[in-house]
Amino acid sequence: MPQRRSEAGHPAVESLYPFLYASTSDLPAVLAEVRRSTVAKAAEIMELRRVIGERDGARMAACAQEAARRFAAGGRLFAFGNGGSATDAQQLATLYLYPGGGSTPLAAYNLASDTAVVTALSNDIGVEVVFSRQIAAFGRQDDIAVGLSTSGNSANLLRAFDEASRRGLLTIGLSGYEGGKMAELDSIDYLFVAPSSSVHRIQEAQTTVYNVLWELTLAALGRRKVRG
Repeated sequence: MPQRRSEAGHPAVESLYPFLYASTSDLPAVLAEVRRSTVAKAAEIMELRRVIGERDGARMAACAQEAARRFAAGGRLFAFGNGGSATDAQQLATLYLYPGGGSTPLAAYNLASDTAVVTALSNDIGVEVVFSRQIAAFGRQDDIAVGLSTSGNSANLLRAFDEASRRGLLTIGLSGYEGGKMAELDSIDYLFVAPSSSVHRIQEAQTTVYNVLWELTLAALGRRKVRG
């Protein structure tokens, strides 16, 4: 019998979901383990969100107030990240562009979404400049730069934050683990760290953080009440 692909080539997947690769075919036992695993993961992310809320709630409110001030002055938001974080950056930008409920859209852009620009800069210069070059071209003093990374170590984010800070942008970082190299930067005004070693839990927590910042920013602008 040929060896299963997951066992042969993806041990990390098997370590996350061992019940899917057990030698027995006891369906009730598998379903019970799936339920246990799901409940455990839900409890883990809820606890992580609670920790972040208690530790950073006041800072998130202050960050949102400053973001609202800049939007009111005509500022724009530039979001950026790599891989899955680029997808989160797109969702973040979309929140501001299409707030719903009759609210006026706010100018927001995902710097990872222009394939031509990203590939040209990566090919001609280097991937480390794909965000900093765009901020240098478009960034103004009243703008906002939001960078997302699970590790906090992405070189192109570090350069982007330095460039944004030099130009007077409000800089907001979302990271995981213990913050990585982003925690060492003086160029990030507000850094929100999801203290976890699980990429899945980090990204789930970051989604919560930027949704809360969005809600608080709209509330500070008087465009929407914060949901209770």
